[in-house]
Amino acid sequence: MYSSVRRDAAYVARLADFIRREYRLAPTAIAPAKRGFYGETWKLTTASGRYFVKLDASEAHKAIYERSFPVIEHLRTHGVDFISKIVKTAGGTLSTRLDGAVLGVFDWIDGEHIESDETKWPEYQMIAKVYTVPAGTLAIRREDFSASSADCFFVLWGGLKHGPESEASARTLAVFERHRALLAHRAERLALFAGLCQGDTSHFFITHGDAGGNLIQDGGKAYLVDWDDPVLAPPERDAWVMCPHGWAMDAFHAALRRNGIHYALHSERLAYYCYHSFFFYLTEYLEGFTQAETAAEIEGYFDGWVEGRLAYAESF
Repeated sequence: MYSSVRRDAAYVARLADFIRREYRLAPTAIAPAKRGFYGETWKLTTASGRYFVKLDASEAHKAIYERSFPVIEHLRTHGVDFISKIVKTAGGTLSTRLDGAVLGVFDWIDGEHIESDETKWPEYQMIAKVYTVPAGTLAIRREDFSASSADCFFVLWGGLKHGPESEASARTLAVFERHRALLAHRAERLALFAGLCQGDTSHFFITHGDAGGNLIQDGGKAYLVDWDDPVLAPPERDAWVMCPHGWAMDAFHAALRRNGIHYALHSERLAYYCYHSFFFYLTEYLEGFTQAETAAEIEGYFDGWVEGRLAYAESF
């Protein structure tokens, strides 16, 4: 979804002027930054340093993004230095708004997004370090183990059936029809594991939710960025994506122990996040169904990376 909205020179000039006024920063250059999946991202250069600017105008995401700023500030205050430092506005607020979009400015982090087997060790070590920070009275969404991701998907599927017809929508509807029985089965499995997990709020920590795709390495230093949707949840929210790999689960457990957290991942919680995430990502595709490429992405999704995780979940 990056750069799905094209901006002209007049908008860029207005953005730079807004930052100059709201943040007392004097941009010498501003250019698109290809980081993150949602929103509009920019690299801002000034005489005193470089900054990362992110705006989110999506009705589905901007409230979540706005709520993340106090969580980031809380973690930084408690010594977590491998996440982006927020640059406050001249008025002392953590974020602001431009044209209705939530806008945040962060210190720039050099390096590139990297995800491989080798990066799992620093990723898990950083995640476990975050778990040592108590949430206290922090206002943060708590995991409720609902089956709402499937409910949302089926609502959007119905909307696509009755929406404007196009080649892309027809292709996507055909994919869903081919997988109708599978979708129903996975919705039932999600409801099953949701029921098994509900009521147990033990071992809840501040979780990232997509750490693997948001690790940046700069020389010997690693960072976790894009803390857009932190949730007070069990470690399985961060661990499920590598659950079929025994070595990765061993590494995750080792990182927990190294940080004084005595917890063993629960199979029912891992399975819940596998099924929840399957529908969550399908819903994300449909909520952003504005491009012909979306149809091809959905076609590939049913044969993609998530299938290995669901095969693991089916074993329970």
